[in-house]
This record gives sequence, C-alpha cells and structure tokens, in this order.
Amino acid sequence: MTVLSLLLAAGLAGPGPRDGRALIRAMHDRYAGAWYRTLTFTQTNTATDSLGRATHSTWREALALPGKLRIDILPADSGGGLLFRGDSEYVFAHDALRRAAPFVHPLLVLGFDVYVQPVAITVAKLAGLGFDLSQIHEDTWQGRPVWVVGAATGDTLRPQFWVDRARLVFVRMLQPGRRDPARLADTRFEDYRRIGRAWLAARVVFLVGGRPIWKEEYADIRAGRPLAGALFDPARFASARPGR
Repeated sequence: MTVLSLLLAAGLAGPGPRDGRALIRAMHDRYAGAWYRTLTFTQTNTATDSLGRATHSTWREALALPGKLRIDILPADSGGGLLFRGDSEYVFAHDALRRAAPFVHPLLVLGFDVYVQPVAITVAKLAGLGFDLSQIHEDTWQGRPVWVVGAATGDTLRPQFWVDRARLVFVRMLQPGRRDPARLADTRFEDYRRIGRAWLAARVVFLVGGRPIWKEEYADIRAGRPLAGALFDPARFASARPGR
C-alpha cells in the first residue's frame, strides 16, 4: 500500500471538511449503522479540590441513543441520580425529583448522538450551544491530527470542539468561563477503545483554568443490550432502577 493510499484510508489526505456541518456529516456517515444504540458501564470518579485533595465516588450509567442518559449514584439505595432526556435534565435525591430544567448535554451530543441521529438535529443543537460551525481548522492533539470547530487557529477563548481526523471521534471541548473567558473549561475524551466497529472513550478528564478537577474512568462496559424504556422515564426513576 502506498503512502497516499495509507493517508486516504486514515482520512488524512484529500480535501477536508469545509466547515463544522460537513465534519458532523462525515462523523455521522462514517459510523452509520455501526454505532451502538445502548451502553452500560460502571464509572469511578475522582474529584480534586483546589488543595489537591482527592475524593472518590462510583456511579452506574446507562445510555439509550440518541439522547437518553441515566446515572445512578452508588450505593443504589441512596436514591440519588441524574436523568437526561428530551433536552432536559432531572436531578433525584432520596428517590424524589429535586429539580428539572432544560439542558442540552454537549458531551452526549458530541460523543454519542452525533453518530445515530439526523445530521440536521446535531447541527442545530451544537449551534444552539454557541459553537460557530463556520469556523474549522487543523491542529494536533496528543500526537494525532485533529479538526477544530468553532474558532480560528490559536484562539482558545471561543467555544470549540476537537475531532480526531483519522477516527472521526470527539476528543476535546473548550468553553470559556462566563465571568473570566481566560478561565477555560477543558474536557477531554481519552483512552478510546473499540466497541465492535465503533468506539468508546473509557476515560474523561475535566480541567478548569488548567487544573484537573474531575476524572471519570469506565469499567464493566457492555454495548447493545436491551434496556427498558422505563429506565429513562422521570416518573419511574426509582421503581425502574437497575437491579430492582
């Protein structure tokens, strides 16, 4: 195989996407029919405070794509958790709904839904979140070529997301702070693993102002299993808890 054919196979040669919309379409089309629709895993969290002290917690998560994510905070009998569906967020404590509010989850859209829902829906949601889809440029991230959508080269003060050029998977999101734009929220999808013909980032790291504040690590990963619709029904959050 020639160098050119290797580059073409990796998606690194030829004309690139003209804008973020074209990149979203390329991501969707690359994995059309191949991306998992359901996923469950156990998530180990590490929270780090300003003094460097770490605390740990464990969650159990379930996804039904597009658009549904359930988080059960362990131990399960604590009755705590989160539910994302219908562009809304529901917060539970002691098996009772404490808060419900509109919320488009950017990581759910960029890391998962983009591969299974119509391109127009993804584009509308990302534009609504403040990403300028007309802006795209090339860069390198952790030794791999990436596309950066939302800002010009060298501009880190605008909302932007980064996509691995070869795999066409989301790897990074930068969001400026509301009060101080230079205080960046930096979210990274790392440790990508094959799930059939698709991928999963088994580690997610969150930094603010360059300081790590939260890390998620996934284990017991299972894709493609049937999940009951009741798991994602806010009115049945407690009764439909996994294991009951």
